[in-house]
Amino acid sequence: MADSDQFRQMRETAREIFDYALAESSIPKAFDRHVHCERGVLRVCEDLYDLHSYSRVLVISIGKAGHTMVEALARQVGESAVEGIVASSVTAPVQVRGFRYFYGGHPTPNAESIQAAKAIRKTLGGQTASSLVIFMISGGGSSIVEQPIDEEISLDDLIGTYRALVHSGAPIAEINTIRKHLSAVKGGRLAQAAFPAQQVSLLVSDVPDNTPDALASGPTMPDSTSVEDCYRIAEKHGLLAQLPHSTRELFERHALEETPKSDNSAFSRSRWWTILSSQTAVEAASRAAEQAGFQVHVDNSCDDWDYERAAEYLLNRLRELRQKPKRVCLISGGEVTVRVVNGGTGGRNQQFALACAEKIAGQNITALSGGTDGVDGNSPAAGAVVDGSTVERAREKGFDVRAALEKFDAYPLLNKLGDAIEIGPTGNNVRDLRVMLAY
Repeated sequence: MADSDQFRQMRETAREIFDYALAESSIPKAFDRHVHCERGVLRVCEDLYDLHSYSRVLVISIGKAGHTMVEALARQVGESAVEGIVASSVTAPVQVRGFRYFYGGHPTPNAESIQAAKAIRKTLGGQTASSLVIFMISGGGSSIVEQPIDEEISLDDLIGTYRALVHSGAPIAEINTIRKHLSAVKGGRLAQAAFPAQQVSLLVSDVPDNTPDALASGPTMPDSTSVEDCYRIAEKHGLLAQLPHSTRELFERHALEETPKSDNSAFSRSRWWTILSSQTAVEAASRAAEQAGFQVHVDNSCDDWDYERAAEYLLNRLRELRQKPKRVCLISGGEVTVRVVNGGTGGRNQQFALACAEKIAGQNITALSGGTDGVDGNSPAAGAVVDGSTVERAREKGFDVRAALEKFDAYPLLNKLGDAIEIGPTGNNVRDLRVMLAY
C-alpha cells in the first residue's frame, strides 16, 4: 500500500490530467480549429458563408457555453458583424455588444427560461429566405430555454416534470426524448420557426456521439425519436406517478404532439457541425496521461450506466490492465446515471467517485470523475478524486462512506477531505471525464 505522500501525488497527477483535458477542450481552441472568417467569408468546418450576401445575420446561442461561444465567434467575425440572443445559465462577465442576454435555469427551468424561448421564437419568426441564422448549441440548453407545448403546463409543473426526469435514473437521451415532445422549442421546432432562412448549427456536444439530436433536446435538428418512444420510456421508468397532473394527463390521453422529422421542409436549408465533444476531452486526457508516464487505455462502454455498475466495471478493467508491470491509466468519457431518492448534496460524479473509494480501500488506485461544465448535481463541485486512502481518511474525520452513498450526500464528506474538485462553472460542457490510475 502506498504511503500518504504517494497517494497525494497520484491525486495531484489525476487532477493535472483532468485540468489539461479541460484546457484543450476549451471553446476558443475549438473555434480556432473549426471556425474561421476572412474578408467576410465565414468557414464552419467544410461550409462557407459569405456574410455580405445575406440581408441579416442572426446568432442564437443556447446552453452553458452560450456566452463563450458568442465571444469566440465575435473574435472571428468582429462584433459589428453579428447580433442576436444568448441564453445561458452562466453569468457573462462582460456581455457581447449587439446581443440580448437571458439567464435560464439549470437543471430545471426558471421564468427567464420561458422568456428566452419566447424572445427567440419571436425573433426567428421575422427571418426571410435572405437571412442567415447561426445557431450555437451547448449542453444545458434543454432547461435554459424552454416553453411548454401545452399552455396548461405552468412553470411549477414544468419544474416538477424536469425534476422527475432528472431523478428517474434514465439516460440523457431518453430524458431528452420526453422533453422534446413537451416543448415548443425542442425537437427541431426552432428550425421550423427560423424557416425559410439559411441555417447552420455549431454544436458543443454533451450527449453520446451517435445521438447528436439529443443535445439540448435538438432544437434545430430533425428528431429521430417519436411519441411512442415517450410512452415506452415513461412506462419503463415508472414516470407517470412522479409527473405533475398537467403533464401526466398528456401521457394518459396519449395526446403528445409529434416533432418534425428529416423530411420536413424546415431542414431543407440547414447544416449541423459538431465542433467539440466528449471525444476531444478523452483524447486530450490520454495525451496528458501518456506524458505523465502511464500506459493509457480508453473505455467509454459504460456510458449511461448506473454509477455503481460503472464503478465496478471500470475498476475491474483497471485491475486487468495492471497485470503488466507498467503504471496504467484508464480514461472513460460520457456520463453515469444516479437514481436519487431524498438526496443530500452531491452529484453523479461524486457519487461515482465515492463508490470507487469504497471498492479500492487500501489499494494503490486513484479514481477521478468530473464534469467538464464545472458543476456536479446540486453541489459547488465539479466532481472528486479519491484513492485507496479515502475511506480511512473519512473514518478518521467521523464520516461513514456507505451512509453518505445511501443518502446521496457525497459532497460534505469529499469536501471535508479535500477530495472534491471545485473549479466553478467553466462556460463549457462536453460531458463527464473519468481518470483511473493504477501504480
